[in-house]
Amino acid sequence: MSRITLIDPAKATGRTSEQLAQIKGAFGMVPNMFKAAANSEAALTSMWGAFGALGAGRLGAKLGEQIAVAIADRNNCNYCLAAHTGLGRKAGATANEMSEAQAGRSADPRTAAALTFVLAVIDARAGIETADVEALRAAGFDDEEVVEIVAHIALNLFTNYLNVALDVPVDFPGVRLTRAAAA
Repeated sequence: MSRITLIDPAKATGRTSEQLAQIKGAFGMVPNMFKAAANSEAALTSMWGAFGALGAGRLGAKLGEQIAVAIADRNNCNYCLAAHTGLGRKAGATANEMSEAQAGRSADPRTAAALTFVLAVIDARAGIETADVEALRAAGFDDEEVVEIVAHIALNLFTNYLNVALDVPVDFPGVRLTRAAAA
C-alpha cells in the first residue's frame, strides 16, 4: 500500500489534470507512479517533462529503457523494473536483451559500454574516473550522448526513489529483481 495518496486523475485540477490527461494518452492509463508524483505539480511537471525530453533524445528509446532496468535492478525498484521492461519490449528490445540489461550486460558493445558506465556512476555515487568517460567515447558516444546518459541516470534515480520510498503499488506485469535475489 502506498505511503501517500495516489491522486485520482478525475479529481485533479489545473496543470496537474492536463498532464495526467497527456500521460493517459501516452500509456492508455495513468500509471500509479504518476499518480504519486501528482501530489506535487512541480514534481509531476519535472518528471513528465524529463520523460518527454529524453524520449526525444539521441540515445533512442531502446537504450533508454535498457539503462532504466539496469538502474531499477541496482536500486531494488520493482515498479521501475516492471514498467521499463515492458516499455523496452515496446521499443524493440527482446526479452533476453532486457534481462541482460537488467544485469548490466549486453551483447552489443556500445550498449554494454553505456550500461557499464551507468552502473559505475550509480555504484560510485557519481565519483567516477576519467577512464569511465573515455570508455564511453571509445564505444562511439560523443559528449552530447554522455551528458544524455547522465540525464537518464538522474531521471531514473528520481523515479526509483519516488517508487521505493513511497511504496507505490506496481501496476505493470511484475519482473523479478536479480540484485535483490542475489543479496
